[in-house]
Amino acid sequence: MRPKSREPEADPVDHIIAWHDGNHRAAIETLMEDIQHLRMQLALATAAMGKGFTRGWLPNENRDESKR
Repeated sequence: MRPKSREPEADPVDHIIAWHDGNHRAAIETLMEDIQHLRMQLALATAAMGKGFTRGWLPNENRDESKR
């Protein structure tokens, strides 16, 4: 049995920069807009769900605090 050759995994950072034709600033601006959108979606989801739904746990946009 021959070992299967593995294709190298695509680097997401390189993909984002290539998507923006090498413009690093545009890539960062797009990521910042995505973060803002996702934070709004998280806020809406938090407001819509009850505490009983998750046994008191509430989502938090701060990664360190959400682990508690």
